[in-house]
Amino acid sequence: MASIKDVAAGAGVSVATVSRALNGHPSVRPGTRARVLATVEALGYRPNAVARSLRTDRTRTLGLVISDVLNPYFTELARSVEDEARAHGFSVIIGNADEQPAQQDHHIRTLLDRRIDGLLVSPTDGGSPLMVDTAGSGTPMVFVDRWIPGLDVPVVRSDGRAAVRELVAHLHGLGHRRLAIIAGPATTTTGNERIEAFRDALRGYGLPLPDAYIGHGDFQADSGRRETNRFLALPEPPDVVFAADNLMTLGAMDAIRGHGLRIPHDIALAAFDDIPWFVHTDPAITAIAQPTGELGRAAVRALIDRLEGREPQSAILPARLVIRRSCGEPEPPRPTADTTNRSDR
Repeated sequence: MASIKDVAAGAGVSVATVSRALNGHPSVRPGTRARVLATVEALGYRPNAVARSLRTDRTRTLGLVISDVLNPYFTELARSVEDEARAHGFSVIIGNADEQPAQQDHHIRTLLDRRIDGLLVSPTDGGSPLMVDTAGSGTPMVFVDRWIPGLDVPVVRSDGRAAVRELVAHLHGLGHRRLAIIAGPATTTTGNERIEAFRDALRGYGLPLPDAYIGHGDFQADSGRRETNRFLALPEPPDVVFAADNLMTLGAMDAIRGHGLRIPHDIALAAFDDIPWFVHTDPAITAIAQPTGELGRAAVRALIDRLEGREPQSAILPARLVIRRSCGEPEPPRPTADTTNRSDR
């Protein structure tokens, strides 16, 4: 493997000049920089990132800890984070918490040991001691999607409350009156926000939310299946099941079909977190869509602002209701054939 000394000899400059050229120092003349870069390419020289980080105290690396890499929402979020970071010259190391606080803390420790420049986290809980200590230590950090109340950390998330209100208005307009929810964990801000917004929206229409119609899930498919089975065993099952994330929606769908019931003829189904395969189910699922890609990009930009000495800004981006067919929506009108003879036009 070529060394920096080999590059210096090949380009006819000093080792210090090679270092300055590779780091974009303005004192290096354009012709010299071009000669150094050409020699780097010819020799296949790769700078030692560890040594560079010790000199500059920067690794150009960000850490991302997501709640569940198997959840399509977080997969898309991670992709957008990686794309935006790369556009700014950063690499990303991803840790999957698997909705387990202990696993989350393990990844945070590992990332900090690797001297990452900044940290993006979608917390799995209400704030472990490690998370609190990390936020208080001055480590550049941004919360994305979920957050921990009381910590002075910028948050980039969507407006789940407004979207849930829109969904309830839609369901009420379709004539549904017995609405149930499979909520996420009470230890997460998104789990709490969605059930509170759902209850408040029902109250606005004078509709109750009985305890029997509240399912306690964990953002995993099995919990959606379990709670839907419980709903269907009630003396008076709900008209609608609203699952507060996409994987719980999948579990709810399995349970409904396992009972030999049809969506939406026998029971309606709606979801939080729209994902591409919802359009391919039969019927297609009515869902709340978060601006997942923009959330990831905005979170990276906020973290880079923090790294570069600018004041990072929290952001709340709008979510939107995507109306399809799983809640008893009417058939869209079919286009009629145009039989007008072109010669008559």
